[in-house]
Amino acid sequence: MNSKKSILFVCTANQCRSPMAEALMKDHLKRMGLQEKVLVSSAGTWAEDGHPATAFGIKAMAERGLNTSFHRSQALTQELMEQFDLVLTMETGHKEAIQIEFPMYADKVFMLSEMSSQIKNIEDPIGGSFEDYLETAREIDEWIKTGFKHIIKLLQLEA
Repeated sequence: MNSKKSILFVCTANQCRSPMAEALMKDHLKRMGLQEKVLVSSAGTWAEDGHPATAFGIKAMAERGLNTSFHRSQALTQELMEQFDLVLTMETGHKEAIQIEFPMYADKVFMLSEMSSQIKNIEDPIGGSFEDYLETAREIDEWIKTGFKHIIKLLQLEA
């Protein structure tokens, strides 16, 4: 295994929140000059493999200059849990389900909001309006920004 660190974002179906979090984190790492040091991906606790990101999710990211049209969903597996250094979930239910299913990796699973010393679910915008997706993207981006130093610390990287 190389020295590249890795972050896996997890939501339910891997079509709304986690693909947005993946794109936003990649963008943030790029702006910080760390994109070569950190692999970022996403998965879902109840995902089926191969589904695209939602249309509103793709549009919300496009408004930020980010392209998620290539995204395809993937189910969270033991192999993914082994590969990633840090697993960040959108809700307490995701965290709890992962820690129950993969107890040997429980210590690397956190809610994204925990990176900012809070416990706050990021609600699923599925079935909502485009404005709901824009709000979700804004919320995820804010959690990434406020929790970035802690994320970098957990990954044992210098920022």
